[in-house]
Amino acid sequence: MDFELKSLSPTQAAQLNADALLVLVPDTAAPGKAAGGALQELVASATKLGDLDAGVAKQLACYRPVGIKAPRVVLVRVGDGSAASVRKAVGAGMGSLKQPGIKKLGLVLSLFDANDDAVRAAVQTCADATYTYTTTKPSAKARTVQQVVVGVENAAAVRGGFETGRALVTGVEFAKEWANRPANHATPTMLAEAARKLGRKPGLKVDVLGPKQVEALGMGSFLAVAKGSAEPLRFIVLHYNGAAKTSAPVVLVGKGITFDTGGISIKPAAEMDEMKFDMGGAASVLGTFAALAELKPAINVVGLIPSCENMPDGMAVKPGDVVTSMSGQTIEILNTDAEGRLILCDALTYAARFKPHSVIDIATLTGACVIALGGVRSGLFSTRDDLAQALQKAGDTAQDLCWRLPLDDEYAEGLKSNFADMGNVAGRAGGAITAAKFLQKFTAELPWAHLDIAGTAWKSGAAKGSTGRPVPLLLQYLIDQAAAVAPKKAARTRKV
Repeated sequence: MDFELKSLSPTQAAQLNADALLVLVPDTAAPGKAAGGALQELVASATKLGDLDAGVAKQLACYRPVGIKAPRVVLVRVGDGSAASVRKAVGAGMGSLKQPGIKKLGLVLSLFDANDDAVRAAVQTCADATYTYTTTKPSAKARTVQQVVVGVENAAAVRGGFETGRALVTGVEFAKEWANRPANHATPTMLAEAARKLGRKPGLKVDVLGPKQVEALGMGSFLAVAKGSAEPLRFIVLHYNGAAKTSAPVVLVGKGITFDTGGISIKPAAEMDEMKFDMGGAASVLGTFAALAELKPAINVVGLIPSCENMPDGMAVKPGDVVTSMSGQTIEILNTDAEGRLILCDALTYAARFKPHSVIDIATLTGACVIALGGVRSGLFSTRDDLAQALQKAGDTAQDLCWRLPLDDEYAEGLKSNFADMGNVAGRAGGAITAAKFLQKFTAELPWAHLDIAGTAWKSGAAKGSTGRPVPLLLQYLIDQAAAVAPKKAARTRKV
């Protein structure tokens, strides 16, 4: 999908050569935008006649309106023009523009003062609304909209938001593609090959470690999970180098269980097919790196993806087995279906070698988090208030919301074991928190945060499929960190 940003007045938008126009209309006309032109006359007439009610996402479809070159025009109310309102308005409007003949679309934001966040939301939502998975479904109709011209009053003023939105489309769709693939089309080996291909882009580097290398590192916990599968594990290490070598990187750790049967603690059959989405954390890391390659912010980022299947064959780890993690701490595996934390803990230990600015793990970790927060917000845990606040702010900006949950020491009591340094589960109560407390045991003094995306990484039912979250949150956090470093560098340069 090709996006283009143009400075277009409402009069110029009316003459745009396109198959359709999606025009975002504020509830209250912005100062200086009420005069003349076929497009504004159409809005004024529809409002006067009561055909275009006030309220976000209220819409009116028009065919061959007088004075407008595009044969189809959809007017959609955008309320106050905030990013959240733009997201709702564009989503609703795109639902009325699914005709196969619409290949070039004009997305008009010239009737209100659209800022960076609004433009980014418009671009991202336009892509979300037209995304179609086709890799293993040849009969699926791919998106017909190929070109989108985003018209704003002053293109230069919102170029940053547009470029971020375009990078997000690349990253989110990369994450969706790999999370949506069936497990036989997204094995750990295939995921590693996708990472290697991504690593050919400028600024990126990718290394892939196999079972022998992982064993040599002492990752006994990761190895234990992979034992029950015929598919060999892969440990994927990605580097994005956008800043000086001396700049400490942000490390993103993504859970890459490409299919989760639960192992010996096998899951119920109902909806087990959705466990192909259990590598949503890994997909989000790959998607974030795809977006970084497009946007090229001045920051260093490392991605770590421990990837394997959790299967129940004769070699599989058993409840009660004790394994030794890379950190040297021993773990009694009381439930083999709590496997995500077992592969993440070794990756978190590995992350310390990069002397990171911050470490963020992303995982479809617990059903308990779905019960707590549903599909609206991802669960956020952190040992650092400043890191938690930065992630929450990034989520708010990107409209990819999260919510911080506690890490009181008392929650770790249930992890005590008579036979190892810890158990891998602590009962049903506070399950999302006790899982985070387990991971915390492997972060030592690291500035660490954990995102539980079990409720937000995919949707079930008729709309079943990956959401690509939390790529928008992660990318915004990295953009914010790059922006925070830039003034400090400038100040040091002035002093010299």
